[in-house]
Amino acid sequence: MQTQDNVIEIRNLSKVYRDFWGRKKVQAVKSLSLDVKRGEVFGLLGPNGSGKTTTIKMLLGLLFPTSGEIKILGKKASDVQKNERIGYLPEESYLYRFLNADETMDFYGRLFDISATERVQRADELIKMVGLDTARRRQLKEYSKGMTRRIGLAQALINNPELVILDEPTSGLDPIGTREMKDLILKLRDEGKTVVLCSHQLADVQDVSDRIAVLFQGELKVLGEVDQLLELREETEIRTGNLSDDAVAEVRQVLEKHGMKDSLIQKPRADLEELFLKTVRESSERPGRRFTAEEMAATQPATAESANESADS
Repeated sequence: MQTQDNVIEIRNLSKVYRDFWGRKKVQAVKSLSLDVKRGEVFGLLGPNGSGKTTTIKMLLGLLFPTSGEIKILGKKASDVQKNERIGYLPEESYLYRFLNADETMDFYGRLFDISATERVQRADELIKMVGLDTARRRQLKEYSKGMTRRIGLAQALINNPELVILDEPTSGLDPIGTREMKDLILKLRDEGKTVVLCSHQLADVQDVSDRIAVLFQGELKVLGEVDQLLELREETEIRTGNLSDDAVAEVRQVLEKHGMKDSLIQKPRADLEELFLKTVRESSERPGRRFTAEEMAATQPATAESANESADS
């Protein structure tokens, strides 16, 4: 029985691919059991061939399991009616290239039997949300891969789904687009939607996921909350404002007093994404100027919104 707090329940799920003669060729999924809770972002990770895509296709009813059971939104995976409450962004978006953004959204809205008035309203909101308002009249064949991912996400949300399944959502996006995509995923969670995220970009999954599962050769190897799995329990981190050399020396003496002779005290480092976003923001504000490392280190981290405004301007 599916509990009210679980959107997806998988029990002892297995999938075997067979050759023409019915002989076992590959076992893509092996006795997989896991739950996805309502209102969370769930990351599904694993190398190529680990069974991620096969699992997603079985959730959507595109493949039938060899054994085991799937409950999704209170229904069996084979029940096609459940798909009216699901949004899906595949790894490769299959869109009609001769349509523009508005026509694409209208087409998919018709598939869900959404009224004309609601289709127009939803299309306008979603196109603006994914940052394609200025390109909405262009045919999709003129879109870059990143723009195609954006309109793909918009069409996946046209039916206002309860469950959103995203397969490699940041593929083809630049750092600003990647940050915006992650912000959109968090926004969907804040709206009460459940998101299942499948990606090779581990940093992206880490930034937005509440829980993750790691698959390897079709088997579940790790399952748990991101913060607990990544916590280094044998170390303690202390962050303060800028300290003088004398203060650092005093801190070091205190640590040595407690037996911590190999403690590392240094300036923290931002990641490359933060540096990129800062550069875009600062370059827009002061065009034609090249910035030194000291100047960039002194600036505050740029948000995706401010960086995007700078890029647009």
